[in-house]
Amino acid sequence: MLPVFSCADPFADVGGTQDITTQQNYIHVRIQQRNGRKTLTTLQGLPKEYDAKKLLKAFKKEFACNGTLVDDEEAGKVIQLQGDQRTKISTFLVEEGIPRNTIKIHGF
Repeated sequence: MLPVFSCADPFADVGGTQDITTQQNYIHVRIQQRNGRKTLTTLQGLPKEYDAKKLLKAFKKEFACNGTLVDDEEAGKVIQLQGDQRTKISTFLVEEGIPRNTIKIHGF
């Protein structure tokens, strides 16, 4: 008899396999692996009162990295930055007045 393997859910720390509409009150900062040592940091779930284009421009200038703004059907506007910028983004957002408990940082 073959053993049954249980799959680990990568999104278990955000509350399971809920849909994105129930997670709208959080700002999610994730890291994705690219080629070799290259990484990509994504920011989604930004409140509507913040202008994503101006925030992206401030991130690029402050962190000395390149970035882009992507429109996703399910997640809305997503900011992508080159490199691992998770801690820098979270401290920047806290300094701008966003509460720390609404920011979720994901990744290794």
